[in-house]
Amino acid sequence: MASRIIEHKNLATVENIYKAKVRLRGIAEHTPLMINYNLSDQYACQIYLKREDLQVVRSYKIRGAYNKMATTPKEILSNGVVCASAGNHAQGVAFACKKLGVHGKIYMPSVTPQQKVKKVQLFGKDKVEVILTGDTFDDAYAEAKKDAEDNNLAFVHPFNDERVIEGQGTVGLEILEDLNEPIDYVFVGIGGGGLISGLGSYFKQISPNTKIIGIEPSGAAAMYESLKKGAVVTLDKIDNFVDGAAVRKVGSKTFSMVQHVVDDMILVPEGKVCTTILQLYNEEGIVVEPAGALTIAALDFYKDQIKGKNVVCVLSGSNNDITRTEEIKERSLLYEGLKHYFIIRFPQRAGALKDFLNKVLGPNDDITHFEYTKKHNREKGPALVGIQMQRKEDYKALLERMAANNIAYQAINNSKMLFEFLV
Repeated sequence: MASRIIEHKNLATVENIYKAKVRLRGIAEHTPLMINYNLSDQYACQIYLKREDLQVVRSYKIRGAYNKMATTPKEILSNGVVCASAGNHAQGVAFACKKLGVHGKIYMPSVTPQQKVKKVQLFGKDKVEVILTGDTFDDAYAEAKKDAEDNNLAFVHPFNDERVIEGQGTVGLEILEDLNEPIDYVFVGIGGGGLISGLGSYFKQISPNTKIIGIEPSGAAAMYESLKKGAVVTLDKIDNFVDGAAVRKVGSKTFSMVQHVVDDMILVPEGKVCTTILQLYNEEGIVVEPAGALTIAALDFYKDQIKGKNVVCVLSGSNNDITRTEEIKERSLLYEGLKHYFIIRFPQRAGALKDFLNKVLGPNDDITHFEYTKKHNREKGPALVGIQMQRKEDYKALLERMAANNIAYQAINNSKMLFEFLV
């Protein structure tokens, strides 16, 4: 489906995005655009999933990384390349290094899970050197930039580069090639902004009536805050949980493009992202990383606008670390109001806990966490208690039973500092 091209000087050009697609043949997969019947029924519209989670490196990042390297002059490329990444970009660069026969130095934070480090080594084999440094992406980025400057190496930026943006734009090109019906909305996750800049550039020139909706995690809203201010801002701190979309500062080039291509922004709580990850796995058999779940998680916040429409959600990646499963479950339960933590002051007498279980705990409530230390010469001893329930509505009844039985307690779910210290 296509209309006449509407050119815009601030966007990646249709011609360059198409050239990127030609370069990527045999390198990146033309990933499926699949209608999802369950989500379509749930939201009373037609929802299509662009399955970048099925890409050769399990994310769209190979598109931009390879396009950048393939368009770099050979005499520069022969010196080698360097990049910084917390995961997906590193894998894309490593894969491109192997395909092009180029040596790559990949800087990653020292706290990067070994699973991600091993994947980078798997894709790059003898062509890449992984260097773990610093505690954050910003630390790794600073070291990578210094290495590139000191040793005359080509730096492959994860998002703030025209060739990278054009490579990511091939996601939009494929969507419009594969769907013959008018597309009303495209939901795209935002980290540094490379994907939405490239995809949005293509759509605004080929399908200008399509609304481009950007989604960021609530704890890392760098693009949202930048758009609100009208200039690129650097966030003081971020929640790194949605690691594929958690940046403190977006790119200057991507920010300029996003100003022209994004029609609306949605901020999604990290807990909602976790609920979506679990739902996609349990109901659809789809494994996504936190950033890959952003677009599906955002649908609840746009359910009225998308009724009866054709909607595309980009599933950006599936490089999830299985060791995070328990954290994902916990964050989901807390967000859904199904798990609550309390400091409870139990009387220091025999039978106090038994009375709590019999008189206060509901028939469907379950104690999932209990820490208690007996204090000498005191009438009451504090305990940290985690209670999980089957329905959100059961919480009010629990509090009523606590009050009726004169239980001294403090709920700590909403006391962030206390919660993070104790749980």
